[in-house]
Amino acid sequence: MKPSQKTVHDRFREAPEKGSGPFYAIVDCNNFYASCERVFNPALRNKPVVVLSNNDGCVIARSAEAKEAGIPMGAPAFKYEREFQDKGVHVFSSNYALYGDMSGRVVHILRDFCEDVEVYSIDEAFMLLQPPAGRAVHLYGQEIRKRIFQWIGLPVSIGIAPTKTLAKIANHFAKREKLWDGVLHTDMIKDFDSYLKRLPVGEVWGIGKQHKQFLHSHGIESAFDLKQAPESWIKRHMHVTGLRTLRELNGIPSIEMEDLEPRKGILSSRSFRKPVTEYEQLQEAVSAYMSRAAEKLRAQQSVAGVVHVFVKTNRFAKNQPYYSNTATMPLPLATDFTPDLTKAALAGLSEVFLEGHAYQKAGVMLTEIRRSDQVQGNLFVDQDMLTRKKKLANAVDAVNQKMGRNKLIYAVNGIEQAWTMKQEHKSPGYTTRWDELPVAKS
Repeated sequence: MKPSQKTVHDRFREAPEKGSGPFYAIVDCNNFYASCERVFNPALRNKPVVVLSNNDGCVIARSAEAKEAGIPMGAPAFKYEREFQDKGVHVFSSNYALYGDMSGRVVHILRDFCEDVEVYSIDEAFMLLQPPAGRAVHLYGQEIRKRIFQWIGLPVSIGIAPTKTLAKIANHFAKREKLWDGVLHTDMIKDFDSYLKRLPVGEVWGIGKQHKQFLHSHGIESAFDLKQAPESWIKRHMHVTGLRTLRELNGIPSIEMEDLEPRKGILSSRSFRKPVTEYEQLQEAVSAYMSRAAEKLRAQQSVAGVVHVFVKTNRFAKNQPYYSNTATMPLPLATDFTPDLTKAALAGLSEVFLEGHAYQKAGVMLTEIRRSDQVQGNLFVDQDMLTRKKKLANAVDAVNQKMGRNKLIYAVNGIEQAWTMKQEHKSPGYTTRWDELPVAKS
């Protein structure tokens, strides 16, 4: 670069900020699943990469190169197998343990810059930024972006604005326009309305399909058109949710950062590699799914009061009737202890299992979730036993976190687990399993 040339961030280095903040920012990991696969396999850089859904069914993530190669989202893997080969597409099964761990590492870095972080999804998080005095907001965003790439190897885009909705829009353009080098603060553009005019109203955060069609029918095509709509009209037709979006587009914060409250439900389910007919295999599957759900429950320091277990056959099978059923098992005492939850799930399984069916899928769900420190005591419960259960569960979690998932399992989960889902292209658990790390030889 010539001395006289400057990057867009150099040109804005001395730009005055409109107010001292705080500012809303959203950090979005680019092509997250595909990017995670590339971190530990540099040979994949600049190569088309796709990640498949459960049982290697269809494409759920694509690198930029795969998009350019014309591989559509949702493409059935078996139909595109030849095209994958012809175009040199690298195919991977979903490696959720890897993706979840990498997501956690990103959030850990974000908390170094800002205490107020809201995890929005596995690849997105909101921040309430308050840069140090004298620091330009967009340069602070660049520092966050660079640290994530240097420490973890994941590319991210960052949108910064006075509201969450505008931050999402800024992120949309930061990701698509190289000019911004991955970070766009709305104050960097004198007339941000010109960007709102370019964004279809259906792309605005919070505008679903029905509202999109409704707005189109009234001549509202862009985010800018929506911004100009009268508040009374929006409230009458789109209620409070639409009114919040309208105000956010006008720079009025109306969607606050959310506390990380326990989820209302935790689901653990998978389709089987091949149809399961044996009750013992269903028991193993349900037990394994419950172990995972209980692990998530403890991770958010919560307990569950109700267990649901369901089974279903293949709806499209021609030679057998479709069967689906769910059992709901209230617990006498809300708990996070895996054996107690598993016992309830297996009792439910015995209620819904019917011989003679080939089951395609089973799963468990935990509801009536509350924080573990909000559970009332019970005079008829052995408190010493509860303490021992908690210590055992924590010990199992600690070993599996250190040595890799499923290093310690409950016997009822089974050993061979022939029912597990198909993962013919799964990458190693680089960050979660010691036994899958590459071995260096001298």
